[in-house]
Amino acid sequence: MNIKKVLFGVTFIMSTMAGHSQSVFQVKQQSLPNPDNEPTAVFPVPSDRQMKWQETEFYAFFHYGMNTYTNREWGLGSEDVTLFAPTKKPNPTQWLKAVKAAGMKGGIAVVKHHDGFCLWPTSTTDHSIVNAGNENGKTTNIPRDFAKAARSLGMKYGFYVSPWDRNSQYYGTEKYVNDVFLRQCAELAQYGKDQFEMWFDGANGGDGYYGGRNTTVNVDRSTYYDIPNLRDSIHKVCPDIILWGVGAEARWIGNEAGWAGETNWLTDERGYAPESNGMYGTEDGWQWDPGESDAKFTDKGWFWHEGEKPLSVERLFQMYLETVGRNATLILNCPPDKTGLLPDIDVRVLKDMGNMIRTRLGKDLAQKAKVSVSNTRKAGANRNYAAKNLTDNNKNTYWATDDGVKQATITFNWDKSQTVRYVDMMEYIRKGQRVRKFHIEISEDGKTWKPIAEKCTTTTIGYKRIIPLNGSTSDSYGKGYQVKGLKVVIDDSKACPLLHSIKVF
Repeated sequence: MNIKKVLFGVTFIMSTMAGHSQSVFQVKQQSLPNPDNEPTAVFPVPSDRQMKWQETEFYAFFHYGMNTYTNREWGLGSEDVTLFAPTKKPNPTQWLKAVKAAGMKGGIAVVKHHDGFCLWPTSTTDHSIVNAGNENGKTTNIPRDFAKAARSLGMKYGFYVSPWDRNSQYYGTEKYVNDVFLRQCAELAQYGKDQFEMWFDGANGGDGYYGGRNTTVNVDRSTYYDIPNLRDSIHKVCPDIILWGVGAEARWIGNEAGWAGETNWLTDERGYAPESNGMYGTEDGWQWDPGESDAKFTDKGWFWHEGEKPLSVERLFQMYLETVGRNATLILNCPPDKTGLLPDIDVRVLKDMGNMIRTRLGKDLAQKAKVSVSNTRKAGANRNYAAKNLTDNNKNTYWATDDGVKQATITFNWDKSQTVRYVDMMEYIRKGQRVRKFHIEISEDGKTWKPIAEKCTTTTIGYKRIIPLNGSTSDSYGKGYQVKGLKVVIDDSKACPLLHSIKVF
C-alpha cells in the first residue's frame, strides 16, 4: 500500500513538472523582421576580407630574388648568398608605378622562393640579403620598400613566402615550422597590417640542399604547416589578408595560362574536388573559394631571363577578358631584371595595356540608356531594388526580383544607334552567386531582337563577367554592332537574381 502511494506521488509530481515545463519553455515562434525586404542569401557567401580581395580584380606578381642572378626558376638552396648582387638599387616604386599604368590595383612581391633566400633581414636564417654580394643587395629590404611604395601610390600589396625551403637544415621537422616558417610569416605581417594577400606556393618538398644534407624531403602540406594557427595568427595582425594556396581562402584557377572557365563558380569543395577543377569551381560547393589566375607577362619563366620579351598587348587584353572577365582575379607576373628594375620595354607595354583597357572598357554606354526590367522587388524601408541601381556605380546597391522569380529581362534602349562590343555584368555576390544561365540579345531598330555572342558559354556571371559580343576573346574588338537596344535575359538562377551592375561598351 505504501509503495502504491509513493508511485502515485512520483507520477503526480512528474506530470505536474512536465506541464509546468511546457508552460515555462514553450515560446511563441516569431519570424525575424526584414524591414528592408532583403533577399535571403544563397550560401556560402564571401567573408569581408574575401570580398575586398575580389574587388582588387587585377594585380601584379614580382618574381625577384636569387634566381634572377643564377638563371634558374627553382634554386637548389645551396647558392652562395653573394651571388645576389643587384647592379642598381632595387626599386619597388618603379615596379608598382609601371603596373598601375596597366590598370592594376596592387602587387605581390616574392620575398622568399624555394631556395630559401630571404629579401629582408630575418632572424630565422643567415641565408638572406644581410650577406648579399654588394651594398645594393645588403641595403635592400624588399618588404619594407614595397609596402612603403604601395601605400604612397594608393595600391594594395602583399608578399609571397615559400613554405618549401631547400636551404633549411630543419625542413621536414617541427622545428622548421615553429622556428623558421611561422616566424618568417609573422615577420612579414609586421611590415603592414593593411596587406591584402600572403601567397603560398603549392610546391612542398622534394630534393634539395637542406643545410648540407643533400637529400629528398617530402611533407603532407595539409597538416605539416599548422595552417589553422598560421591563419588565426596572421588575421589578428592583418585582418584583411587572404592566405592563398595552403591558406585555403582562395584557390588556384588551375593553370598558368591566363584563363578561367566560362562557367566559373566562386564556390568549391577544397579537398574533394580535383585540382583540375580550379577553372570552374563547384556549383553547389560548401566553401566560398574564389579563383585566382596567375600568368606570365613575359615569354620565358617566372623570374627574369636574358632575351625575354613581353607578350603583345592584344594577348594581354585577351588574358584580361578570360580571367577578370570570367569571374576570377588576374595576378600577372612582371619580373625585375638584374638591375632590380623592370626593363624599359616591359614598362612601355604595360602602359599600352592600360591604354587599351581604358579605351575598350572605359566609356559606359549604359549610362545614357533607358533601362527597363521585367520584374522589380518591392522596396523596403531603407532600400530599393530598382533598375537604376544597375547604373549608379554604387557597389552597395543592386537590382533584384521578387522571391520565386528566377527568370528576368533587363532592357537598354537608346534614341540613337550605338556601337557596342562588350557587356560587363556583376552579381551582388555578398548574398551568394546565383545565376546559372543567361543570354544577350540586340536590336538594330529597338523593336526586332536577335541573339548575340552565341559562341560564348553564357552560364555563370558571379563577381564579374565580360562578354565580347562577337563571341571571341582572341579577336574581340572588331567593328562592333550598331544597335538601339540590348537585352540581358536571365534564363535560370538558384534564387531571385541580384545584379549589382551592367555596363555596355
